[in-house]
Amino acid sequence: MIEHIDRKIRNNERINTEEAAWLYRCADLNQLRTWAGIARSRYHKSNRATYLIMRIVNYTNVCVARCDYCAFYRLPNSPEGYVLSREQIFEKMDEIMTLGGDFVGFNGGFNPKLGINWYCELFRDIRKKYGERIEFYGLTVAELMYVAKKAKISYYEAAATLKKAGNHWITGGGAEVLTNAFRKRHSPQKYTADDFMDAQKQIIEAGVQTTGTMVIGFDESIEERLEHLSRVRALQDETHGGLFSFLCWSYKPDHTVLGGEELAREDYWRHLAVSRIFLDNVKHIRTSVLTQNEHALTGLHYGADDFDIPFEDEVTQMAGAVINRDLGAVIRQCRSEGFEPVFRKTARDSQADFHQRVV
Repeated sequence: MIEHIDRKIRNNERINTEEAAWLYRCADLNQLRTWAGIARSRYHKSNRATYLIMRIVNYTNVCVARCDYCAFYRLPNSPEGYVLSREQIFEKMDEIMTLGGDFVGFNGGFNPKLGINWYCELFRDIRKKYGERIEFYGLTVAELMYVAKKAKISYYEAAATLKKAGNHWITGGGAEVLTNAFRKRHSPQKYTADDFMDAQKQIIEAGVQTTGTMVIGFDESIEERLEHLSRVRALQDETHGGLFSFLCWSYKPDHTVLGGEELAREDYWRHLAVSRIFLDNVKHIRTSVLTQNEHALTGLHYGADDFDIPFEDEVTQMAGAVINRDLGAVIRQCRSEGFEPVFRKTARDSQADFHQRVV
């Protein structure tokens, strides 16, 4: 099997799910690192890694989904529930811009009091205040699905409406593990894996940028992980590269109903490597500083080429994530791994997909 897979990877031949399962269960971690590096080199220079300085703005913590792995949400009418004001949102955006960042992500929940008009007004206000000086993803795929169903419109129409209001990006957040069995166990009030993939396809068809995401370290099986990766690869084939990138982070168990223990860093690196090898049609594989801290930068040796330097995300922080706000320390860690860190400019006044500024 080693010789068989080695030949396929070096010849740029697609591996199947049975071979990917063998990589998970049997491959030596050092061998995986070598193979992931070969797959990475088809798209990227071996000694370079791009990064974002960004912040997650958790605009509301009110959510009716009741996922058992979430420590962040509060049900409607909870005294701890909130919706941020425009002033609070702008203050958070201003702060990340002073640090040199130009990207913000909005991540909240299924808040029944927030309809599509609320989001459109927010995005128009952001464009009026900041123009194209900052970029953002306005919703996760799962949040867009909730908003669309609440408005009784298609996912395509919801994405197109938000785009007209100034939103250029939707993140693949809310995917977790894309199998119907996993969702039935842990988030039965969220949407099925099939519905999720249909929504992401319609987002792409509406001309909105989107990404693939995944969370591992719950109780999912290897087969469930591979079903998720297979769905991502199939969507990428069908949409001719509609997903900009694929990001995987690890589950944080603190203060959740599900509980459990954190994923070992070696298991995270193994998953990164398998993802890079299996997702042969996805250009960018991103490693999660948010949930792996310094171990995320080691992930650059296992196929990843890009990472965030996050300034805030209450969703993961409330479940145990610790954010290092020392931007220089993260950059130094990247260099200590042997990679040249290159700032990836995302604001639309950039002349290129990856405007490269060495820091």
